[in-house]
Amino acid sequence: MSTRVAAFDCGTNSLRLLIADLDPANGSMVELVREMRIVRLGQGVEATGRISAESLERTFAALDEYAVLVADHQPDLIRFCATSAARDAENAEEFKAGVRTRVGVEPEVIDGDAEARASYDGATRALRGGSQERPTPFLVLDIGGGSTELILGEADGTVRTAHSLDIGSVRLTERHLRDDPPTPEQIEAVCVDVDAALDGCRVDPALAGTVVGVAGTVTTVAAGVLDLAAYDPSRIHLADLDVASVHATISALVSMSVAERRGLGYMHPGRADVIGAGALILDRILKRTRVGTLTVSESDILDGIAWSCVT
Repeated sequence: MSTRVAAFDCGTNSLRLLIADLDPANGSMVELVREMRIVRLGQGVEATGRISAESLERTFAALDEYAVLVADHQPDLIRFCATSAARDAENAEEFKAGVRTRVGVEPEVIDGDAEARASYDGATRALRGGSQERPTPFLVLDIGGGSTELILGEADGTVRTAHSLDIGSVRLTERHLRDDPPTPEQIEAVCVDVDAALDGCRVDPALAGTVVGVAGTVTTVAAGVLDLAAYDPSRIHLADLDVASVHATISALVSMSVAERRGLGYMHPGRADVIGAGALILDRILKRTRVGTLTVSESDILDGIAWSCVT
């Protein structure tokens, strides 16, 4: 018997909602709603330690829209998870109160380990037990606005080790990429920060048999590699990309101005100003792997949050 769930994923850059009918007995998902809004909740949090009034306004406006969808679909279970920005902000309680008022559930500010487990589950479900056997272990890369998760695990869903790093597309853009387009020195500063974080990471990318990338940075880069005229999730989901082509696309994106990126048919306008830093994180991680292919999944932490309601 299926259970209808509503799952919210509130990150540093985006706020997403998935409403689906899930049947844990056979692993089936019937997707009813999948929505994403760029709300930039974490804008300025690193510098000020607080979520700004403007960020809260954007987030609550999106939640008002989502609340209508939830009311229309009457889910049996609701889970709302917030990640990096809400972990770091001193006024997180104001954010939580706004969520409670609009959605009627207590928001969970999950830690990096919980974020990693949900990301791994969501990213790898479609790869488990399929006809195409992929080398293990799987390395899942979840590049967010404020943090990046690296998760190494097995084909049966077991997580071997995971690490959440305080590097993300919004965080590193605000820290270093002040010119448009960024200068070589600013790009190098991002790479230095990413490499320093990876040097201290518990997860060694070189151990990966298969690398699976999730979330907006990776899927947007994938759209560029595939040369899509418009963003098409059906073309991106489970695409296997040549790593050399990924590096080339990243180099092109980083060198562009924000206006040039916004002119790309596949680029979400709310991602154009931070995609460069996110892409550089992907670039530096891939350079530490030994694989020639990057697998891209449209299923990620949001799907993992949904499944956690029933498993």
